[in-house]
Amino acid sequence: MRTRPVHDTRAAGRKLSFDLARIMTYYKAMINLNINEIKTNFSNSLAKVRKGETIIVCKRNVPIAEIKPIVALPNKKRPIGLTRKKYPEFIISDAFFEPLPEDITALFNGEKR
Repeated sequence: MRTRPVHDTRAAGRKLSFDLARIMTYYKAMINLNINEIKTNFSNSLAKVRKGETIIVCKRNVPIAEIKPIVALPNKKRPIGLTRKKYPEFIISDAFFEPLPEDITALFNGEKR
């Protein structure tokens, strides 16, 4: 006699309603536009994205993609040699800068096996 696993339908229903509520608030906070609307008003859509809004691209009111702004990278230069303070005994030898032997270079180029 085979037994079926017992499922708690109440817990499954709560999880489903919680996920559905989370998804609905996620998509409600963003702009939903169908593909034709985006094609018609592409410049306006990009202006909204530039202001920081996220656009959900829909096909027949079903979300298929997301357009969101790119996070700006810091414009300052990174200092060189930060690890020297943490690892003062670490030294790169001069052999590191010498060219690789020909047999290893050939392997990188796929010439030998």
